[in-house]
Amino acid sequence: MTSDTVRATPRLTAGAVPDKSPPRRRRLGDLPIAIVFVLPAAVGFAVFYVWPALRGVYLSLTKYNVLTPPRFIGLENYRQLFGDHLFWNALKVTAEYVVLNIGTQTVISVLLAVLLHRLTRSMVVRGIVLLPYLVANVVVALVWFWMLDFQIGVVNQVIEWLGFDRVAFFGADLGIGTIAMINTWRHMGYTALLIFAGLLMIPPSVYEAAAIDGASEWRTFWRVTLPLLRPIMALVMVLSVIGSFQVFDTVAVTTGGGPINATRVIYFYIYDLAFNRFNFGYAAALSSVLFVLLAGIAYLQLRLSRAGESDLKGS
Repeated sequence: MTSDTVRATPRLTAGAVPDKSPPRRRRLGDLPIAIVFVLPAAVGFAVFYVWPALRGVYLSLTKYNVLTPPRFIGLENYRQLFGDHLFWNALKVTAEYVVLNIGTQTVISVLLAVLLHRLTRSMVVRGIVLLPYLVANVVVALVWFWMLDFQIGVVNQVIEWLGFDRVAFFGADLGIGTIAMINTWRHMGYTALLIFAGLLMIPPSVYEAAAIDGASEWRTFWRVTLPLLRPIMALVMVLSVIGSFQVFDTVAVTTGGGPINATRVIYFYIYDLAFNRFNFGYAAALSSVLFVLLAGIAYLQLRLSRAGESDLKGS
């Protein structure tokens, strides 16, 4: 054996086991396969999301009514919205809806998730809880609209039978609250299952340690369960807030934005501007403002809730 051969042979220390694993594949070898799998979704995202968004930003800088070519007017649409009282009213109504919907939906969903986690983990029960979410939102809105109708609604008939006055559930005073409760009923099962999945990720040893320390069920919930649910709760809150700002179909099939703009949410106002008044440029400007607003709210939620951190690390 020559000296060059000896230098080329790797030396093994005493007791070491030679590495017989196959050589690692270069990252570039997986790249073409990854591109093949990602490309259809990327094309769909670009065609149906990126391009319409960019087109909408361009139209927001124009005066466009479909019948004539877009005419560039700069920031005039954005200056107009500052004096548009209907826009600010729609934003106020939407914020009211978001507060009512998120508040009730979060509380009820957490309660349902804890009950599912503590009492039963049956797939049948989970399916029943999720059932309202599987029904089309338009169908849910129509059924509740008929049930709560002032004249022929079964709920008002029962209220009158009990000796009370009929209630205008979709009137100016209760309209937005009624719409919020309808959507809470539909989405609470889905939200509860997301929180339930987060509860399953908490190790049982954490609850055993809390029980050994003498913590009550209520104290364990506030001091252990909720802090450990922070990442999943941040996700749930971001999705719920964005979804609540996008409410449209329930309003469209029940009140139509009335009475007297009491339920005219921002999405319905944008739809009315674009497809009823054919003012697509101004509607695109409101859509752009709403996009920036939702992006800012989502960013603040993620930062304030520290969604990227978990108290389970290192446990």
